Amino acid sequence: MRPAPEQTISKKALPVWRIQASLKSILVLLLPVGYMITRYFFAGLPLWPLWPLLALFVLYVIVSVFIYPIVLWRKWRYDVLEQEIDLQYGVLIVRRTLIPMTRVQHVDTEQGPLLRKYQLAAVTISTASSVHRIPALSLEVADRLRDRIAVLAAVAEDE
Repeated sequence: MRPAPEQTISKKALPVWRIQASLKSILVLLLPVGYMITRYFFAGLPLWPLWPLLALFVLYVIVSVFIYPIVLWRKWRYDVLEQEIDLQYGVLIVRRTLIPMTRVQHVDTEQGPLLRKYQLAAVTISTASSVHRIPALSLEVADRLRDRIAVLAAVAEDE
C-alpha cells in the first residue's frame, strides 16, 4: 500500500474553521430559541424540553467548534508529485484521492474574507469530472503549489 501524503495544511486553518462552525451553530441555537418563542405564545407547553435542547446545543458547539477542527486538521494531508496529486482527508470516512496530472485542466487559488484575514488561500484543482480543493494554505505555499501544479500539468499534457 502506498504511504500517506506528508504535506499538511496551515495550522491557521483552526481559527478559520472554528469561526465557520460558530456561525453554523447559530442555526442549532434556533431550536431552543424557537421552543421558547413557541412556549411564550402557548403557555401550556412544559419547560422541561428546553433543557435537552440547550444540552444538545452545548454539545454541538463543543464538538463542532473545539474538537472537530483539530481532528480535521490532523487528518488533512496532500502531496504534489510529478505524475499525480495525492489528497487524503476526512474524519470518520477517510477519503484518498489521486489526481493524475494529465487530467488537470486548470488550477486556481481562492480566498474568502476569513481566509484573507488569516493570510490563507485554498488551491482548487479542476479536472473534467470534478473540482478538488486543498484548503487553508499560507499565501506563499498556495501560490507555489498552484504554479508547480500548472507546470507539471502542462508537462504531462505535452508527453
